Amino acid sequence: MKQTDKARTTAEPEHDQRTCLGWREWVALPELDIPRIKAKVDTGARTSCLHTYRTEPYTVDGERRVRFWVHPEQHNLHASVECDAAVIDERTVTDSGGHQELRLVIATTLLIGQHTWPVEMTLTNRDSMRFRMLIGRTAMAGRCVVSPESSYLAGEPVLRNES
Repeated sequence: MKQTDKARTTAEPEHDQRTCLGWREWVALPELDIPRIKAKVDTGARTSCLHTYRTEPYTVDGERRVRFWVHPEQHNLHASVECDAAVIDERTVTDSGGHQELRLVIATTLLIGQHTWPVEMTLTNRDSMRFRMLIGRTAMAGRCVVSPESSYLAGEPVLRNES
């Protein structure tokens, strides 16, 4: 066995432990009361982002927060979820068209299939985009592999009942 084959064999078990995602997935954001939203898996984007059609930053007891509204279903402007989260940062983000925008950043829990983990997410208006959410590579690093020819490999998000 060549040295490169041995190294590849050693790395495979760790790789097999990762969640396999297609280029698009159904996810949930339980801390934001969003039980289901279609997300594009985007290895070209560093940070994940969520569509918001309205944001209201505010401060309470010295903590920066943001209240924002989401249309979780594409082409359905009647379904809306009001969310509230702490603002952890503000970042200038360059979109795929080269346009820069200063965005608020929140931290929340991402649920894909049966797997949950914390992610950072920017808030922006994605009305003109096909997906209400992007999952960026920072959120996937060390946890996921992407099969670009597949869709919805993780299945529906499995919300656990809190007893």
